[in-house]
Amino acid sequence: MNSDKQAFTIGARLRSFQHAGAGVVELLRSQQNARIHALATACVIAFGLFLEVSALEWCALILAMIAVWAVEALNTALEFLCDVVSPEFHPLVRRAKDVAAAGVLLSALGAAVVGLLILGPPLLRVLS
Repeated sequence: MNSDKQAFTIGARLRSFQHAGAGVVELLRSQQNARIHALATACVIAFGLFLEVSALEWCALILAMIAVWAVEALNTALEFLCDVVSPEFHPLVRRAKDVAAAGVLLSALGAAVVGLLILGPPLLRVLS
């Protein structure tokens, strides 16, 4: 066994989940957009339950929501790292942050399209 690698332990795995949970808390605490994503996620889940979407539709909705959350988390991590590496303004850091934010925007727009395609028609039927 390579001495540089740690042995698999349940305790180490539990600590990794604790660190990930702390990351989710930090994401929600520090990022207003993450709180907006949380509200959107709750609304999609509520509408999905109310409209009784199919299992396949749930898969698409969940994948779209998780994509937004994952990209938002990566964007936030990149912003934190950029702020450490370059506390003063730097045009390349700004560009990196802008591109990462574009990733969040693109994933959110894609998720909105998925949501509208799946939830829109049955919601219109209920409202009409």
